[in-house]
Amino acid sequence: MTNKKLGGQTAALSAPVYFTAWANVAGKKEGEGPLASSFDYIDRDDTFGEATWEKSESAMQKQALALALDKCGLTASGLDWIFAGDLLNQCIGSSYAARGQQVPFFGLYGACSTMGEGLILASMALDGGFGARAAVVVSSHFCTAERQYRTPLEYGGQRTPTAQWTVTASGAAVLSREGGGPQVTHVTAGKIVDKGITDTNNMGAAMAPAACDTIAAHLRDTGRAPDFYDLIVTGDLGDLGSQLLLELLEREGFFLNNHADCGKLIFDAKKQDVHCGGSGCGCCASVLTGYLLGGLKTGRWHNILFCPTGALHSPTSSFQGESVPGICHAVAISARGAM
Repeated sequence: MTNKKLGGQTAALSAPVYFTAWANVAGKKEGEGPLASSFDYIDRDDTFGEATWEKSESAMQKQALALALDKCGLTASGLDWIFAGDLLNQCIGSSYAARGQQVPFFGLYGACSTMGEGLILASMALDGGFGARAAVVVSSHFCTAERQYRTPLEYGGQRTPTAQWTVTASGAAVLSREGGGPQVTHVTAGKIVDKGITDTNNMGAAMAPAACDTIAAHLRDTGRAPDFYDLIVTGDLGDLGSQLLLELLEREGFFLNNHADCGKLIFDAKKQDVHCGGSGCGCCASVLTGYLLGGLKTGRWHNILFCPTGALHSPTSSFQGESVPGICHAVAISARGAM
């Protein structure tokens, strides 16, 4: 039996797992940002034709998956598994989106790291021979997140300087053991890292230590230097968290000149009032399924380490004075299978 485990946290895939197709949908504010041209659909009022924000989020996921399937000429029946997640209690955005698809479904919660978690589990399932195709679908919505984690929009609460703006977007990727497209080569599952941050409006600080831990583990497990990758892309650390990450990695002996962050990429900090940047499951999912995979396909980059981060707290834990645990998952993606 082949041992695919490298070091403590990384697995090297032995069978090709390709991004066969990908798609995304985004809200109005996201469509006014610098990555607008990489979105497949931009909604005019963030409702996506639905009566409630929660239904809007489910509609986003259904639309993103339908667009991805259409790009590769498949229907949902051609999938072996769906891995999906969002920020809502009991992942209702994902479960209601998957309702009626008639495909085996895994509902995931990794906060803003959920796209990475889904890609790891889907890639390992396909690499293990447990199916030929899987879809990963992730979303977040500014209005649903504000209602759940903070205060209803009608309250008009003020945001602190360290706060980030939850992205209204959904990203979907179809992974396959056959065909072409950018290829998943290695996956590094993160550990829970908690440095005692209790301010839920400072998620960048809560997640940066987890990002450092996972990136360092990936580089040690694979024996790769940071410059092996054209980009090491974190998910949603924003301005403050990104600065902290680079400082923490330097203490570990890793110096990154190729770091980017989805929370900084998706908005124009000078023109859009997002404070420290974007956040939410849909942030890194939509950046990956547009800007990043598009760049791999066209040859702009050859190797990317995609590292979504998540703050694993809830309103209840925050009210009880608990700190915010962080998580980060890393997925190594190569353009060598791109067509």
